[in-house]
Amino acid sequence: MQNTRLNGLFDSLSDRAIAIFRNPWRRVSLLAISLLFGFFLGGSAITSTLGQLAYWDVPAAIVTVLITEAISFWVYRRSRPVLPGTLTRGKLLADVLNALKIGVNYGLCLEAFKLNT
Repeated sequence: MQNTRLNGLFDSLSDRAIAIFRNPWRRVSLLAISLLFGFFLGGSAITSTLGQLAYWDVPAAIVTVLITEAISFWVYRRSRPVLPGTLTRGKLLADVLNALKIGVNYGLCLEAFKLNT
C-alpha cells in the first residue's frame, strides 16, 4: 500500500488508540461498554424494532446468526500473540467485537426467557 497522507493519519490515530487502551483498566472498560451495548442491541433494539412486524422476524434472525457466526469465525481462527502483554489493532478489534457478540446473544436469550410464559 502506498504511504499517502491519509494512510499515515490512519496509522498514527490507530497507534494512539492502541497506546490508550494498553492500560488494563481502560481496556476492561472498553470491553464492558461493548458488552453492555451488545446487550442493549439484543435486548431492546433488535427485538423491539424488528419484532413489531411479524414478517421481519425470520430475516432478522438469519442476519443476526450470520453476523454472529462471521464474528466467531474471524475471532477464533486467528492465532493469539505469544506474549500476553502485546496488543495489536486486530486483537483489540477482535476482543471488542467478541464482547459485542456475547452481549447480543445474552440479550436475545434473556428476551426469549421473558417471552416464554
